[in-house]
Amino acid sequence: MFLTGDRIGQEKRTVEAMIRLHCRDQHQGTPELCADCAELLDYALARLDRCPFQQGKTTCAKCPVHCYKPDMREKIRSVMRYSGPRMLYRHPTLALLHLVHGRRRKPVGWTEDAGGD
Repeated sequence: MFLTGDRIGQEKRTVEAMIRLHCRDQHQGTPELCADCAELLDYALARLDRCPFQQGKTTCAKCPVHCYKPDMREKIRSVMRYSGPRMLYRHPTLALLHLVHGRRRKPVGWTEDAGGD
């Protein structure tokens, strides 16, 4: 599962952990998500389900296709800025795998002719 397994499932676990960490520390103080963070999580999971690259994807920050609406993109960037450094302590395996996958410059199967900038 680590480097060659369920890439989308791993991304879902990572984004959920990041949103939960952010919400608990910044909003709620409890394991339950506030309404805004629950909406962001649902949106992020839906975006991952619709990712055109699926198992060949890189991290969203390096993706040539921006599938988030601008307001949601800003929200997830805020979550990642806060949670990213803290993930090494709370979820070290997910954090390290996210860093490894982030080294990939473009998604597997991506060509400039397929709609790249």
